[in-house]
Amino acid sequence: MSLMELQDKSERVYMSTGLRRQTSAEIVSEARRSLRTLATQRPFTPQEKHRQLFGESSSRALDGRPPSAFSLHARHFEAPDSRPGSGTRLSPLEHKPGLSVSLDEDGGVDEATLPKPPAERGNARIGSGGSRAKLLRTASINRLPPMRPNSKNMSLEARTGADQPGDREKLHCSDVTEHTTNSSSETDLHILTKHRILQTASSARGSKPEVKLGHGDTGDDNMDESVFWKTKVLPVLQDFESFAPGDAVSDETVGELCNACNGIHDALAERGMLGRQFKKRSAILRTLFRLIDVGSDQLNLTLAKLILALNVSGNNLLNICKLIFKISRNASNDALFLNGCILDSLLSLLHCEDVWSKGEAVLYCVGSLKLLSGNSALSRMLLSKGFIGVLLQLSKRMMHGPSSTSANITSHKSEGGSQRIIAGHILVQVTAALRNIADQSESRPSFLSSKAFSTLCLILENHRKDLDICINVARIFSKLSTYTECCHALAESPRCCSVFLDLLSKHSRKQDLVVRLLFTLGNLTAKSTEARERVYEEEGGIDVLLDLFQVYQETPSSPKQCRAPESEDVLVKLIRLLANLAIHPTVGMALAANTLCVQLLLEVLECRCVQESEELVINAVATINNLSFYQGESSVVHSQHTHISQLLLKLLLSSSMDAVLEATRVFGNLSQIKDVRHFIMQHKVEQYVVTLLDSKTPDVCFSACGVLINLSADPENRAMLRATGTVQKLIDCLRDFGPQDWHLAAVVCQTLWNCSLDGELQHTQELLEILRFYTDRGALQWPSDDGVRQVQEACWELLFLPVAERLRRRFYIEDIITNTGKTEREWQRCTSTKALISQKPTSLLQSYFFSHTCLNLQQLWFGQSP
Repeated sequence: MSLMELQDKSERVYMSTGLRRQTSAEIVSEARRSLRTLATQRPFTPQEKHRQLFGESSSRALDGRPPSAFSLHARHFEAPDSRPGSGTRLSPLEHKPGLSVSLDEDGGVDEATLPKPPAERGNARIGSGGSRAKLLRTASINRLPPMRPNSKNMSLEARTGADQPGDREKLHCSDVTEHTTNSSSETDLHILTKHRILQTASSARGSKPEVKLGHGDTGDDNMDESVFWKTKVLPVLQDFESFAPGDAVSDETVGELCNACNGIHDALAERGMLGRQFKKRSAILRTLFRLIDVGSDQLNLTLAKLILALNVSGNNLLNICKLIFKISRNASNDALFLNGCILDSLLSLLHCEDVWSKGEAVLYCVGSLKLLSGNSALSRMLLSKGFIGVLLQLSKRMMHGPSSTSANITSHKSEGGSQRIIAGHILVQVTAALRNIADQSESRPSFLSSKAFSTLCLILENHRKDLDICINVARIFSKLSTYTECCHALAESPRCCSVFLDLLSKHSRKQDLVVRLLFTLGNLTAKSTEARERVYEEEGGIDVLLDLFQVYQETPSSPKQCRAPESEDVLVKLIRLLANLAIHPTVGMALAANTLCVQLLLEVLECRCVQESEELVINAVATINNLSFYQGESSVVHSQHTHISQLLLKLLLSSSMDAVLEATRVFGNLSQIKDVRHFIMQHKVEQYVVTLLDSKTPDVCFSACGVLINLSADPENRAMLRATGTVQKLIDCLRDFGPQDWHLAAVVCQTLWNCSLDGELQHTQELLEILRFYTDRGALQWPSDDGVRQVQEACWELLFLPVAERLRRRFYIEDIITNTGKTEREWQRCTSTKALISQKPTSLLQSYFFSHTCLNLQQLWFGQSP
């Protein structure tokens, strides 16, 4: 184990134990662990080829989901000063010129509150063909006609009330002095034109109009508003009227139009007239709707910002959100969103409490933000605006259902079902946007601070049948769980493991979902003991995993048939999860005793080739290594040690150094069994293991020493090991890696001890010099970093120093015996052994080893300890 691995382990344990600092003993306990967690690559998330509401892999039926492509023109927007006819004719009202007129929800004049003409005139207009309501529906007064060039004889103020045949009987958002109705459109046009001329003349003389529409306000405020309208807003709207659909508009003109719209927005905002406050709001909206047909994305985005600021609702709100979504589908338009404040408008729409009443408009709003969040610059901008918190709050409102005060609440089950469908569509967009934003490293603090993991787990639990939502959330978890702090936060969600296992059981054939859930569980169990316990204690949890193992382990029907790479990726993540679970003693013993689990792992080694499926084979061997630690009577690994040894022998001969390393680690555990040691010596495996000591990799040398320690425990093996040059290679390994990895240095000393139990070692003088230097704390150079130094000093003092002092004193005594001709028995009869040794122990721990083991020759064993 390398120094950096020790440091990484110590940092991980320190983080998981709260504010308490790790002791040296705890650091060494971590360093002794040979049961290892496994790492793997995160599942690849492909980018969608096209920007759309639902991806090509969506589980939703094409005919049952809102479209991503549509045409949108000015005629699709409703005139804000009219509403659909109710079908019931109202009684005529006596004409009162001073009557105040109320506005509808979009700022227009409510038809029911308008002064009515005499009944006889009204009946004459209806004619004998049907009712007035029928005429209104036929005329489609709620739709704007296509934009046309401005008439020289009709001013904007006049035309705002006469845009459509059915609207010519009404005059809105202007100062009205007379309300009359004629039977022909020519008469209406004449009256409106005359009214515009008279109004202009009246304004020039400085006189006030006699009657005003609105909420009955009078006085200076009305005069100020009238002046503001005529000087700031009306001239700009009149300029807008000069543009007709189909005309070629230059970029410069588009820029001027955008600046004019921004000017109106700023002017209204300065006077507090945004929203529904401005009495002539409907005239502004009607003109803005016509500009949509100019066909410029830049202009339409600017129009959308102003229209949303005027607080439109209903069909107009839906169409504006559709317009923004249509613009956001083109990646080349992303720069337009960077230069404006439209993002704030969209986020404000999601902040509203009654999102249920806005239904599809919210869907296209979140859909636009989802597409834009795929741009790294825009995603960072959204993050700075609290995007994650907004989406999570929206998700909670979607899951809680509509409020009791919602305008759309009805007792009809069909409408409730429709609302739930729209809510599901919205959650797909929300989770997809969070999936995109999770790619940004800056997003992690927001996910942690907003408690996103518990909310996402709740979404999974409530929508476990919706594959689109499940896959999006699984992708979020697979991205974030690769970071330690996010992994711990997810592990703290009490239901996460239960929900994951339930989804794995219900959607076992959905590979893209299964592989991500397994990857996330693998990350959790790699860093959290509690997660290992939860997976194991969940009823049927291990059975779910083994069932998945069997499903994806199915061998091809013929040798020529290739296995799907997706299936192999699932197995890689699944086996890694089993390896991480086995670190927990209770879980590890249960898995080692599970016949099906061990058999499936052995099938991987039997049926897979390391050249073709390297990661899969290595993960399987690593899992067997972790299970091989538990060598109780119930262990299936222990009972099948011969078959496992045969499979490992093939891996030792492979060209993959990673496979060789893992196989050597397993032999390090299994070689505690005498039959396995006999197998190794019989098949000359020890010669190959000795050559691994030449490796420049500390991990390889460490694993080779583990096998050699156990082999040298048998007296009949020691001479053969010494004959292969083991001692010299061990001394070289100690010299090269000692200061870098004191854990490895301690294992080398243990191997040298065993190899020298029944015979003299060569090169003892060289060994003594190395040990004398390495046991002198003052002669060693320590890292300047306090954290690294603490880890190194702990391993040096508690792992290396005891066995090194033991070995050094033994060879020192033997050297004195050899030089003076005394026998070992004579030296044992000396009254004081310490008098023969020049250097006394420097710590109580060294004194213990000196007094108890210095003269007691015994073999040491190597085992993978948890």
